[in-house]
Order: sequence, then C-alpha cells, then structure tokens
Amino acid sequence: MSKKRVVILISGGGSNMVRLVQDMQAGGWADPVLVASNDPDAGGLVKAAEMGVPVAAVDHKPFGKDRAAFEAALLHHIDAARPDILCLAGFMRILTPEFTRRFNGRMLNIHPSLLPKYKGLHTHARAIEAGDAQAGCTVHLVTAELDDGPILGQAHVTITPDDTPDSLAAKVLVEEHKLYPATLKAFALGEHHSPQG
Repeated sequence: MSKKRVVILISGGGSNMVRLVQDMQAGGWADPVLVASNDPDAGGLVKAAEMGVPVAAVDHKPFGKDRAAFEAALLHHIDAARPDILCLAGFMRILTPEFTRRFNGRMLNIHPSLLPKYKGLHTHARAIEAGDAQAGCTVHLVTAELDDGPILGQAHVTITPDDTPDSLAAKVLVEEHKLYPATLKAFALGEHHSPQG
C-alpha cells in the first residue's frame, strides 16, 4: 500500500500542522507533500519549509468576496501536490460547497470544542459561559456545513472555576496536538475506529 499524500492548509502559526508533519515524518505512515496558506505572512509557512515540506501561499485579500476565484488559485497548488487527504489546521477561510464536495470523505478539520457543541468561533468563552464541566477538541470530516460532518475523534479537558478563555484554549491545544496526529494516522491507514480521549 502506497503512503497517503497529505496537504495541510493553515492561516497562522501552524502549531497543529507542525505536530502533524513531525508525526508523519517520524512514523513514516504518510507523506506531507504541501503546506499552503491564505496568508503569505503565516508563520507556519516558515516552519513547514524548515521541516522540508513544500509551501505555497495564495493571499485571499485581492480576491475580495470572490471565494471561488480564491479557491481556484489555491487548487492550482493543491492539485499539483496530488493529495489523498487534505487537513485543515487553523485554516480561517470558509470553503465553498464546491470545494468541500471535491474532497468529500478525505478532508479533515480540527475544531476546539466538543462538537456538535459550539460550532464557529469563541468556543472556549462559550463553554465557560454555559457552565460546562468539560471542553475539548474534535477531529471531523469536512462537509459543506460549517464545523459539521462525521466525528473521527475527540479529546476532553476539565474546565476549572479559575479558567479563562485563554487558559482553557491552552489546555485544549495540548490535547489537539495529540488527537490530530493520532486521528490522521488512523484515517490514513484505514483504521476506522476513532481515537477517543
């Protein structure tokens, strides 16, 4: 069985991307073939290049509200890398249904809440405000619906009375860095059980 080719999309520092690449390179279970961003200044591009992964950037700003044109430019790089799997790792652009359909069943995302709770932004503040005992993160397959799609794995953390959105985000990020590589590995190797935290 040939190793799966993985493309990772980022918008910022790419801490989850770094963990995914490190895990793939150390374990040899998949090949990171491209890290792409909608922000040419994304810190994660430098980190990816330092790890020997090809990088590409397509600035979304010149495209204005024309998401299809932005995605076409992005797809030029993605298609050239011939990915089997697409991973969103802090990619802050909402993708069109056409884009998500194109990668249906092979695009993963990590979201900093226990989906289906708290889709969208400000997940940690919302969990604290709701008085939840637990928060966490979810890896799921991407569908046209925002932060929806079949759940592949979740990890939980306890919310303590002194938690702030920032402290909770830091706790959840630790779990993200474990959950995403484990879930991607199981997915890439065709193991259908989901790693639960």
